[in-house]
Formats: sequence, C-alpha cells, structure tokens
Amino acid sequence: MGDLPVLSLLMVWFTVSPHGVFDAPPQAWHARGQRNDDGHLMTLLPCHRLLLTFIAVSIALWLPEGAWAASAPYPGDSWDEPSPASTGWSADKLQAADEVARSIGTDAYLVAHRGVVVHKFGEVTKPMNLASVRKSVLSVLYGIEVDRSRIDLNKTVAELGIDDRDGLSEAEKTATVRELLEARSGIYHPAAYETAGAKKDRPFRGSHKPGTHWYYNNWDFNALGTIFAKFTGSDVFASLDKELARPLGFQDFSLSRDTEYVSELASTHPAYVMRLSARDLARVGLLMARGGRWQDRQIVSARWLAESTTSYSDVSPGLGYGYLWWVGQDNRAFGQRFPGAVFSARGNFGQFVLVDPSRDLVIVHRVDMDRLFKRQVTVARFGDLLAKILAATPSGF
Repeated sequence: MGDLPVLSLLMVWFTVSPHGVFDAPPQAWHARGQRNDDGHLMTLLPCHRLLLTFIAVSIALWLPEGAWAASAPYPGDSWDEPSPASTGWSADKLQAADEVARSIGTDAYLVAHRGVVVHKFGEVTKPMNLASVRKSVLSVLYGIEVDRSRIDLNKTVAELGIDDRDGLSEAEKTATVRELLEARSGIYHPAAYETAGAKKDRPFRGSHKPGTHWYYNNWDFNALGTIFAKFTGSDVFASLDKELARPLGFQDFSLSRDTEYVSELASTHPAYVMRLSARDLARVGLLMARGGRWQDRQIVSARWLAESTTSYSDVSPGLGYGYLWWVGQDNRAFGQRFPGAVFSARGNFGQFVLVDPSRDLVIVHRVDMDRLFKRQVTVARFGDLLAKILAATPSGF
C-alpha cells in the first residue's frame, strides 16, 4: 500500500459511505461521545469531520507494508508453525516465557507473527469462555453491518424500541447506539452476567446523562446484542458463524456447542456467551492487525477498525476505550511500549488478545474459566508474561 497515490486517498475521503462508519448526514454530524452540559449532542462542522475521516482512513491505508500486504501469509485450514529459529525468535527465551505462564496459571497462549504461529503453549485448540472478549468480537460484527449500511449508530434507544424491566427513563432512552458501543450510555439498569464488582460499582440510575460518563457497563454490552438482531434480523451467534467463523476458517468452533445466551431476571437482555480456542481467536486478532482483510477479501472496512480502536474515554493512566476495544495510549499496553498503535480485547480471569498492527503481531492468552481450580491472571501478571515474550523477538523487531 506504500505506493497508493494521494489521489486515491482523496477519493476515499470523499466517497465514505454516508451510512457506514461515518454514518450521519451533515446536519446530524457530532463529536462522538461528547454532549454539552444539557446532555445535547454537540455539532461538528462537516469540514472538520471530513478531516477526521481523512486522517483515520489514511492511517489505516498507510500501515507498514508488512502488516497487511496482499502477499503476507494467512492461515489456511491450519496455521503454519515454523520453528522459532527459522523466524528469528529465540526458542530459549520463549521457554522462559513458558515458565512464567506456568507460574501465573495460564492455560494457553499463542504468538502469531506475520501470519504464522511462532510459539504456542498449553491447550490452544480447546474452546474456552471468552468472558468479555465477546464484546470485542461483537464490535467486529457491528462493523461488518455498519459497512453494509444496515446499522445506524445515531439511532437512540427510544427510536429502536429498546426497554427493560420496570422501564427506562426518558433521559436514558436518548442514549445512542454509538454511546452504548463506547460504554457511555448513562443507563445503569441491572444487567445479566455481571461480576460482583460490577454490581457493586454500578452508578445510581440517573446519575449521569447519556454520553457524559464512561462506565464499563454490561447493560450496554448486552443490549447491543438485542439491538444487533433488531437491525440485521440475525442473532449474534448466527452472524459469528457466517461472517467470521467460516470466512476466517475457525478450526475448533461449533455453533451449537460453543455459544449460549445467559438470561437473568434482572434484565430482558441476555448475555451472548462465546467459547473460542486460542488459535481461532488469533484469527480474529490477525484480521484486526491486517486492517480487516482476510486473504483476497475485505471482511470489515479499515475505516471501521480505525474508528472502533480510537479511544473516546480515558479509563485509567495510559488506557482508553473505543467501540468495545481497549486502546493503548502513547503506544503503550500492559506496561510495554510499542512502535505504533496497539489495542486489546480483555476478559475476566485473564482472557487477552493483544494486537500490534505495525509489526503484524497478535498474542492471545487464555484461562479456562470452566475449570474447577483456576487462577486469576491479572493485567499485571499478563504484563510480566508479555515482557518475556517480547524479549524473545527477532533482532531488529
């Protein structure tokens, strides 16, 4: 992509779908996730939004050539697994990383670099509960449908007829689909599949207007599953199978075995629980690293990936949140510095997918939540493992 003419970029700039990632007509354009003190959406001049569009798409298109060039390898029916020595990775240092993995309770981890598996540890073929990584997978499915103009992110909960037990307030119903993706809805209704900590920390109903406050909110995430079905006529799991599992060639996935809706009396919106193996989850990571492209097919647009992995909220020092993806700020993640943008999917007990597009690197970490005896692998502990893995990278990496 390095020789893409400037004229082509300008054509992309002016032909962005009005119902795609940048999905509102000029009179409805607004700063994403930003409202004024009265809770009204703030406007953004069309020229400014076009400039933001141009910047986001240009970055996506001008990724380093090794990241998602057409000639880069992709896994076929199975992943290629060359020896670490042939790829320049240090086998001894990767063994040292394995020792850390054993000590912290890792059940599986996998390192994919330039489209091949350079190292694997543990049960990488076993489908395991994704926990909240399911939300990042849903973000990809949303992008596919936004690209097709089937989902409008500016629709409000009220316009879509979304409600819940005992009813949402009129203020809550003004939240947009985009704000749910950003976890900024301001709807603090009890939700299914919440951790005890999330229930304890949930803000009071009505304490924040939609779009004004970030809170990691299972109500938003579960309602997005309901909304997805309303827009598309397909449930999340059928789309997972059709749009990702089949095109990307998942090796270990069974639609009937590895998906289930979990409902609770607290809410009418169930959680969409998924189980994927480490090596299948790495295919999703590679899709993200390659700008949404899989072999000769654009599965999801590069512009959606650019928008969904842009941070709209400062969550903690060095960490932001996009559309269901965690975004490293200042090119940092898990205590490590990267040469370019870096983002991740994260789930309870130590489910992690780290994506480093500029180096075409994907690292997947799993803990089997269904095991009776399991250990919580914290962000800090995964950071320790990540440091060992990155110490094994090739010279000049």
